[in-house]
Amino acid sequence: MSDPLYLKQMELGPMQNFAYLIGDPVTRECVAVDPAWEIDAILDQMQADGMRLGGVLVTHTHQDHVGGHLFGHDIPGVEQLLGKAAAKVYVHRSEREFLKGFGSDLVKVDAGDTLPVGRFTLTFVHTPGHTPGSQCFLVDGRLISGDTLFIRSCGRTDLPGSDPKEMYYSLTQRLGALPDATVVLPGHNYGGSATTIGDEKRHNPLMRFSSVTEFLRVMGAD
Repeated sequence: MSDPLYLKQMELGPMQNFAYLIGDPVTRECVAVDPAWEIDAILDQMQADGMRLGGVLVTHTHQDHVGGHLFGHDIPGVEQLLGKAAAKVYVHRSEREFLKGFGSDLVKVDAGDTLPVGRFTLTFVHTPGHTPGSQCFLVDGRLISGDTLFIRSCGRTDLPGSDPKEMYYSLTQRLGALPDATVVLPGHNYGGSATTIGDEKRHNPLMRFSSVTEFLRVMGAD
């Protein structure tokens, strides 16, 4: 495609969350990924860029990514966004029960499902480990990785619903199989705003274990 992907990365809130706007600069359609903390800032950015909201994508349903009550914070999120702009909400089917009240606006997705965003096609990549329904979004050589893959690290696997064994397979097989040039855009600014699959395979110690047994030992889950 001659026109580049529309992509805005916004660091919002005290937990250094990244929210994203992804879209087609020709059709002006975009989706919002993990909108939380500063809903008006997300909508203002969209409006300033002349984009219109076509959907909301959820990497996982922790409150710092979708809104809710967490550590004393009352976090605005998906519910507040939908109160100002109508859109479908795409969540992995295994975490559908954690998002209530959206009715027919809630769309359950699974690994390999796709979503047109203007002239681009976005693919859902199921990467359980941090949560059962953690998912990444692959579009035009970029991977929005949520809390699965960080720069030189990965999401926590000691929380309710976490599974370190699944995290190992998500890192080494589900994401490790992607082209090395794939740009990785994480869910938090933990050490930077972007990396690549190739760099993480070479330098991220959590992607370099040759066996799940060794990974589990290091993660304290053996």
